[in-house]
Amino acid sequence: MRTKQELGVAVRRERRAALVVNAHSRRGRRLYEGARSRLVAAGFTLLGTYPVERPDELEQHLAEAADLGVDLLVAGGGDGTIGTAARLLAHRDIALGLLPLGTTNNFARTVGIPLDLAAAVAVLTDGKVIDVDLGLVGNMRFTNHVGIGLSADVMRAAPPRLKRVSGRLAYPVTALALLAGHRPLRATIRAEGREHEFVTHQLYVANGGFHAGRPITADANADDRLLVAYPVGGPTRRELLRDTARNAATGHRRTLGDEPFLAVRQLWLETDRPARVEVDGELYGETPIRIGLDPNALRVMAPADSPDR
Repeated sequence: MRTKQELGVAVRRERRAALVVNAHSRRGRRLYEGARSRLVAAGFTLLGTYPVERPDELEQHLAEAADLGVDLLVAGGGDGTIGTAARLLAHRDIALGLLPLGTTNNFARTVGIPLDLAAAVAVLTDGKVIDVDLGLVGNMRFTNHVGIGLSADVMRAAPPRLKRVSGRLAYPVTALALLAGHRPLRATIRAEGREHEFVTHQLYVANGGFHAGRPITADANADDRLLVAYPVGGPTRRELLRDTARNAATGHRRTLGDEPFLAVRQLWLETDRPARVEVDGELYGETPIRIGLDPNALRVMAPADSPDR
């Protein structure tokens, strides 16, 4: 496999690429043609272009694009699309190019990709190849986070019709409806010879630096060989709502050394009763679970001044 530097030279010189856009969303459908024309104008030879209208065909088209002999696979969509592409390209001699077309775009923010389409394409032409960590829950890789508790219950309970009508607003609406009867969990994390216990309605374990479009802390990122575990609030519903607002407002001013953050390389997590688990917004299973890291698993086109370990 080529070095990162060799792959970066090939991307800039040969410009062999494929484009896969999740066109199921209105924004993806609207921006697909603009993304394609901007890439062609930038000198890329697109060996394949895939505006994917059916979500269940996304993985298939990403796999087809990766098998075309490209140096760069450009994925346009939200965190779900990017996460699927990341799992497919892990440890492959292909760079992932990001076009953030979703709502929160957590992984793109973590890697420093501009949210403006023209600026994101400019990163593909003028940037460099870096490698970043992916999380591992069981044998499944993830880009952003694992959620235990209320977030997973919401994923399961959100009515399909409400999701179709209101999009992402379906999740906070469902969360408020569930919260009245939601019971807190007693979660135990074992990591690096120590045991940590939290009583909370919601626990996250993050690989990247952003959640819900906001920084988790000022120093969390996807290239530090660390997972960040943290509860959102304590046993009361009031604490959950308070800490949700606090995290969104103050994440950029906090560090991994602050409470309640726990920065480790891997962990074992169990709860006082089986609790549902979601991985990057998709239902995964139930606790107990082991969560770890796949270091430097994914090659990504990032801005030229991006740090790289």
